[in-house]
Amino acid sequence: MNEQLVRIELRVNSEQIDAEIPPHRGLLEFLREDLRLTGTKEGCETGVCGICTILMDREPVKACLMLAVQAQGRDLCTIEGIGADGVLTPIQDALVRHGGIQCGICTPAMVVTATALVEQMPAPSEDAVREFMAGTLCRCTGYQKIVDAILAVTQQASGAARP
Repeated sequence: MNEQLVRIELRVNSEQIDAEIPPHRGLLEFLREDLRLTGTKEGCETGVCGICTILMDREPVKACLMLAVQAQGRDLCTIEGIGADGVLTPIQDALVRHGGIQCGICTPAMVVTATALVEQMPAPSEDAVREFMAGTLCRCTGYQKIVDAILAVTQQASGAARP
């Protein structure tokens, strides 16, 4: 029996994508299996852990909670679309320098979410960083190193020094 397919058009990591997919295809599944963008991780599949976070029209969204058809006409950015040519972005570099990555499972979502954060809030407080990042769980770092890395980037960009 032939399954009916729907056509979607969207941009993923600055590349125009036209695809025919089953209407029930999840966005996370579409990214990982159809487009082979495996940097976006699969975790709880209920939206709680946040490790599937991507940017949709520059806003963090949990890919496991969406159907691919909901991305019709949208602009998506996954971890593969952050940075270019193997050069670390300031967020990625700061996470490495501050020890904000350990097992690496949450790291793609942390980078994607932090990228949106620094774009939206050039000079966030520590509390604002914690609140913005709260949707992505990390079992290794205790979060302080992640927060320190993000604050280092925003403070460096604003020219402020952190005590």
